Amino acid sequence: MTAEIIPPGFFEARSDLVLWLLTAGSVALLVYGADRTVSAAAKLAAALGMSKVIIGATVVSLGTTSPEAAVSVNAALQGDGGLALGNGVGSIICDTALVFGLCCCLTRLPKDRFVLSRHGWLQFGSGVLLAILLGLCWAISGDIDQVKLPRLAGVGLLILLVGYMYVSVRWSRQHAGITQQANEGFAPSRKIVASLGNSVMLVFGLVLVVGGSDVLIGSVKQVCQRHDVSETVIAATVVAFGTSLPELVTAIAALAKGHGDLLVGNVIGADILNVLFVIGASATAVPLDVDPRFYWFMVPTMLVALGMLRIWIFLPGDKFQRWQGVALLAVYVGFVVLSVKFGAEPA
Repeated sequence: MTAEIIPPGFFEARSDLVLWLLTAGSVALLVYGADRTVSAAAKLAAALGMSKVIIGATVVSLGTTSPEAAVSVNAALQGDGGLALGNGVGSIICDTALVFGLCCCLTRLPKDRFVLSRHGWLQFGSGVLLAILLGLCWAISGDIDQVKLPRLAGVGLLILLVGYMYVSVRWSRQHAGITQQANEGFAPSRKIVASLGNSVMLVFGLVLVVGGSDVLIGSVKQVCQRHDVSETVIAATVVAFGTSLPELVTAIAALAKGHGDLLVGNVIGADILNVLFVIGASATAVPLDVDPRFYWFMVPTMLVALGMLRIWIFLPGDKFQRWQGVALLAVYVGFVVLSVKFGAEPA
């Protein structure tokens, strides 16, 4: 399951040569868009006097999850409510175990204790809250094959989303030393101009990243289908990877530019928004069907990945260690292998 902005029919009508050209072009869009996104986000943080990790946890993550939320809501309205839940949970697994795990292997990512002790708990708490909601729905239904996440739960998640954005702004103002350091050299008038200009560039970069990822996954998926690759393998590899591709390319670009704190914030924020925004908006639109596989496979994997990251945050030191990334990657590899083995389609 995946969020598709471009209709599959667009790719079905193209030849293999065109599909490969689209693939190459989409990679170029991803690289350029990620580069613009990271640069604009870092400059916006400086202009606003906010920590880069908080910009990553709010503005950047909101941008990378908005298209997914829109498509998930549309799918729910068309009768495919299970897709929204699969997108949300599958993306959390990919963001935490794959994106963060891989980047943690590449470099020792910084630990901003002020942010991680706040947003980090919200990240873990969002996953636990979703698990509790699904458990209550199962208990109320009494039949694991007939479980639905109701509209009331979706409305509650959206209310929590508003609260999350509010406290994020408040916490950013409390971040010791950030405002004074970030605003050095910014006159009030220049600050406004810089904020507007970098906001536009940030949106432009996010559009390229999201659009490029959708073209890439649509093209590769169509090529795989034409060459008789099984739907289960496609779902567990190409589609699962594609769900978190915007976060991944943004993360790699952040590493290349030395903004590891922006990367950490983006992963944490994306996890929170996948629950509060993607699933919340979709469940508000229509009650979501809950596949039994969520209870025995998807949700437990999500909680394991979030729990491991929470432990890594708790351990002493001002940086994450590479072995911690290896452990998270092992979770993702296990997730993909079991998905193929048991035919459980990740988002």
